[in-house]
Amino acid sequence: MANNRVPINYQTPRFPSLYDPLPSHHKEAYYLYYTKDIWRFTLYWTLLFYGATHLTVAGCAVLTHCRNWSVIWLVPLLYSVVAGLEGLLAGSIVGLVLGAVYESGNFRMSTFLPMIWGGVNVMVLIVTSYPMRGGL
Repeated sequence: MANNRVPINYQTPRFPSLYDPLPSHHKEAYYLYYTKDIWRFTLYWTLLFYGATHLTVAGCAVLTHCRNWSVIWLVPLLYSVVAGLEGLLAGSIVGLVLGAVYESGNFRMSTFLPMIWGGVNVMVLIVTSYPMRGGL
């Protein structure tokens, strides 16, 4: 078991609380200790990445189908709703699993890891959007 006890004066850092990761430059590193904090940071990053990805795709759809303005304005709205629902589900599942693992092992989590896992969630979304023949 790791010996990273929660500091007595611990306060949850503000989102996003990213710091310079080089050891010679950073003055203060930010860490997350509780499942609720880890879940919240992972959920926020996942929602940001999913929203940016879906709005980029919606923008491409609007630009390529701009002749049909009576229906095309619904695409960004629909994609935003889908991004929110998918981000909520993926961010919550990954955030709760990460929080449970880190809190049960009494580890501290850098504020960079929820951002990385939000990016991993989007990469999984993109990779699984392509049809795979001959797979499982």
